[in-house]
Amino acid sequence: MSLSRIAILILLLAGVSLTACGFRMQGIGRFPESLATTYIDTEDRYTVFYRDLRAELKRGGVQVVDSPVNANAIIRIEKDSSGQNVLTISARNVPTEYNVFYSVSYSVWVNSEEALPVQVLGLNQAYTFNENTVLGKNRERDAILDALAAQLVRQVAQQLSFL
Repeated sequence: MSLSRIAILILLLAGVSLTACGFRMQGIGRFPESLATTYIDTEDRYTVFYRDLRAELKRGGVQVVDSPVNANAIIRIEKDSSGQNVLTISARNVPTEYNVFYSVSYSVWVNSEEALPVQVLGLNQAYTFNENTVLGKNRERDAILDALAAQLVRQVAQQLSFL
């Protein structure tokens, strides 16, 4: 048996094994028809979570509209907050570790009926801080916030796909 045939056989067996155990690629393929036209009701349209959720819905085939009048479904973002807290400080009273957090709460209404009651989600992650590398650490904090928001959007999208 040639090397290429062995490689193909191994790939085929790996693919069959992955599908047999229930593995599927990350991301939501489609959302239910009840979310075909959706309005996202939020106080702040400039948060990372809002932008990522809107993009995820569009990727999933949902038409996100700018008015609740034109929508079958409304996703109400009750709370969308992020920030950081000091976890540890040095002997010189300088922060050495921070905890970055992102939390959201939302509900879903379809045809003026509550389809999903208020859901509260939150994630956090710690990172070390060095006062000599402030710019780099600020970028690290921002990257962590973006990653936390993306994880929250995946969780929300998964819940929405089961409606």
